Amino acid sequence: MKIAVVGATGLVGSKMLQVLAERGFQDHEIIAAASPKSVGREIPFDHRTLEVLSVEDAIAQRPDYALFSAGATVSKEYAPQFAAVGCVVIDNSSAWRMDANVPLVVPEINFHAVKPDHKIIANPNCSTIQMVLALSGLHLRYAIRRIVVSTYQSVTGTGMKAIRQLELEEQMGSSRAGNSGISSPASQMAYPYPIHRNLFPHGGDFLPDAYTTEEHKLVDETRKILGDDSIQVSATVARVPVTGGHSESINVEFNNEYEISEARDIIAHTSGVVLYDDPQELRYPMPIISEGNDSVFVGRIRRDPSQPKTLNLWVVADNLRKGAATNAVQILQQCVARQ
Repeated sequence: MKIAVVGATGLVGSKMLQVLAERGFQDHEIIAAASPKSVGREIPFDHRTLEVLSVEDAIAQRPDYALFSAGATVSKEYAPQFAAVGCVVIDNSSAWRMDANVPLVVPEINFHAVKPDHKIIANPNCSTIQMVLALSGLHLRYAIRRIVVSTYQSVTGTGMKAIRQLELEEQMGSSRAGNSGISSPASQMAYPYPIHRNLFPHGGDFLPDAYTTEEHKLVDETRKILGDDSIQVSATVARVPVTGGHSESINVEFNNEYEISEARDIIAHTSGVVLYDDPQELRYPMPIISEGNDSVFVGRIRRDPSQPKTLNLWVVADNLRKGAATNAVQILQQCVARQ
C-alpha cells in the first residue's frame, strides 16, 4: 500500500509516522507531505529517511490512505482532492468532525459507522477520545444522562511552539526564581500568558456564549460518537504546564442506578482502558504515567454523595498518541482488515 502522512513534520504527524512503524506499516510505501517550507527536508521513519513532498505531489502519487494532521484549512482544501483519486482520508483536524456525511470514529466504540463508500473519516478531538472511551461501557450499561467535565490539557495539544514557550519559561524561572511575572518574548508566545508555574481556563477560541471551541467539541463530539443527542455535557477546559498527556475530572450522571463494583469491572474490561485505581497505595492516573502509552487510564472512581446515580472519575491519556496519532492509525488498521 501507499500511505501518505500530511503534516508529517508536526508533532502529531511525527507521532503518526512513529505509530505506523510500531504497528506493522514500516514495509509499506510511506509518503511524507507538509507545507512548502518543509518540502525537501528529510525526516526519519523506522530505519530509513523520507523526503518531504508537497501536498500536491503526494496527491499525484495516488495513495491508498492518507493520515491528515495539518489543520482544518488544509484538510478542507485537500482531503476532497485525495478522495477524488480513490484515497481514504483519516483526518485529525476539526474540519469534518460534525459533517453529517463523515463518520467520527473511536475504533473501540463505533467503527461500524465507517461504510465502504466513505472516503473521509474524522478523528475526534483528543480530550473527547479519552473521555468517551472511558465512559463507553458505562453508557451501554447505565445510559448517561449528563456529564460535567473539567480538562487539564498538556501544552503538547497546542504544538511545538507551546512546548518551546514552556521550556523557555522554565529556564527563565530557574534563573529568576520567585518571579511570577516571567514571560517569553512575544514572538515565542503560543499563549496570551506565561504557562510555567501557571494555568489558565482557556483552550481554543472563545465563542459568543463564553464557552470555547475546545469545550464545544466535548459536547458535540461526545453525542455523535456515542450516538445519543440526549446526553447533556458541561465542559471547562484548562491548559496546564505539563507535557505527558491530558487529564480530566469527570462527573457523570446516569439514567439508571449503578453499583461501584460493577462500574469498576466495566471500566476494567473496556478495550483500550486501564483501571488504575488504588487510593490506599496512592495509585491514580497521571500524565507522567500515560506519556508514550496508547491506553486511557481511569482512577479516583467514587460515588457522588451529592447527586443520585452519579459517579466521579479521573481520566488521563497521552493526547499525541491515543488522543490523535494512535486513534488514526487504529482506524487505518481496521479499514485495512476489512478489505
